[in-house]
Amino acid sequence: MKRVADVLVDAFVAAGVRNVYGVAGDSLNAITDSLRPRKDIRWVHVRHEEAAAFAAGAEAQLTGNLAVCAGSCGPGNLHLINGLYDAHRSRAPVLALAAQIPTPEIGSDYFQETHPELIFRECSFFRELVAEPGQLSGVLQAAIDTALDRRGVSVVVLPGDVALLRAEGKAPRPPGPRPDESLRPSDPELAHLSSLLNNASKVTILAGSGCAGARVELFEVARKLGAPIVRTLRAKESLEHDNPYDVGMTGLIGFSSGYHAMMDADLLLMLGTDFPYRQFYPDKATKIQLDLRAERIGRRTHVDLGVIGDVATTLRALLPTLTPKTDRTHLSDCLAHYARSREALDELATGEPGKSPIHPQFVVKILDELASDDAVFSCDVGLPTVWAARYLRMNGRRRLLGSFWHGSMANALPQSIGAQCADPSRQVVSLSGDGGIAMLLGELLTLRQLDLPVKVIVFDNSSLGFVQLEQKSAGFLESGVDLLNPDFATIANSSGLLGLRAETPEQVRPMIAQMLSHPGPALLDAVVARQEVAMPPSIERSVVKGFGLWLIKAVLSGRGDEIVDLAKVNLLR
Repeated sequence: MKRVADVLVDAFVAAGVRNVYGVAGDSLNAITDSLRPRKDIRWVHVRHEEAAAFAAGAEAQLTGNLAVCAGSCGPGNLHLINGLYDAHRSRAPVLALAAQIPTPEIGSDYFQETHPELIFRECSFFRELVAEPGQLSGVLQAAIDTALDRRGVSVVVLPGDVALLRAEGKAPRPPGPRPDESLRPSDPELAHLSSLLNNASKVTILAGSGCAGARVELFEVARKLGAPIVRTLRAKESLEHDNPYDVGMTGLIGFSSGYHAMMDADLLLMLGTDFPYRQFYPDKATKIQLDLRAERIGRRTHVDLGVIGDVATTLRALLPTLTPKTDRTHLSDCLAHYARSREALDELATGEPGKSPIHPQFVVKILDELASDDAVFSCDVGLPTVWAARYLRMNGRRRLLGSFWHGSMANALPQSIGAQCADPSRQVVSLSGDGGIAMLLGELLTLRQLDLPVKVIVFDNSSLGFVQLEQKSAGFLESGVDLLNPDFATIANSSGLLGLRAETPEQVRPMIAQMLSHPGPALLDAVVARQEVAMPPSIERSVVKGFGLWLIKAVLSGRGDEIVDLAKVNLLR
């Protein structure tokens, strides 16, 4: 006799799922029992359900396939929500199995009762309760197809007692091939688009993750238009390497060259991007936006022309209509600006032997040099994301994961778990903030228990560094950002990992090399400068005023030593 849980697991396997991330609980007993004897799918036991959802999201982003996480009834599945928000906003196809209390008790304010089909409404495309066995096939089919077709989260709510019942009806069919999205604008729309581009003198392209499959077409358009390419963070993986038109990023963690390339343009062509920061868009330039999803067009800035279509398909149709520009001044100026910006950033990634604290840029620079050509990096939000964006070099084989849209703390370590489970032979490195790793510190035990050879670098500056920087820029004395940290290397060693601690620059290279060559999980506790400033590409008057106000407050409150430290770290290098 096949139980509902058995049919559910069979459907996961048919959909290509190989890992189910979660924490066991009584309402999940039928599921874990069904998974237990199988060789083609496994239960990945993490220490917190939030980590399960982040891990599933990371696997889905890396593979493009459906990934699954599970939480027991009530508090168990509630813990999934942060990772599910991240997966949904990252367009990762994830199915969340939310176990439910016994069916007869639903609606009675029973022990641990919640209503996941309502709770997960904002972070999923599909949510449905399976109240009896006959519903399973239809609900599961719709959940899997929706997650894959719309690239987001589906939630199946399954009471523990229903999972134990005898299955009824036919099993869900395996998911078929994804529909062809080779959509392009109409000929009149293309003609209008072409006319605007041909008549503009200084075109800049803002390219997002929607350009991942359009490198050839994008570079040819840039060549014809003499257009620099500004890339978003999510486009770094696909567009940074071997790109003769690259001028870096803009935004809060970008380069001044990317900012000026957009501001100096008289036409901005936005391709496959939903870049959110309004203050970094030019005011006077003509703006054109191309995206496959109509709801994204014009929601960040006013656009003069919005066209719906797949980037690669549209650019292929557009290319024959473009007139090559003979004046390359705009492109040349932007490339020269980028070269200067890149040189200035590289000069910050230095390490003088015997001089502490360590500059965090130096740590990432060395990691970039020593990591494998196909490494997967995950980075916590805040300063680890800044350093990863500026100093990790992509090459077409490396991957970079982060909570780039949801902006959640503590994402890097659990994402590295999903990445390593997706490909056990691949090098996976987590760039963790000290605040982020402390939040889900128990997942170090997951690395040891599952023997996952993840490498973890902790940027140990004893503070919530990016929050501290935000407070200073707004004129506040930092408050609530101090972290009394342990020796993370000691914690790692006591947990069965290789633990290393770098306190001076000369320790960084040999310790990173030792960590990367270690066959099992390893952690490097890098004690880095607390007062390191990550300068944005453009500094508004309000930021200058805020820092000035902070300086005055720091002196008047007897905290002038912080000003001295700030100068030593950032000016007296």
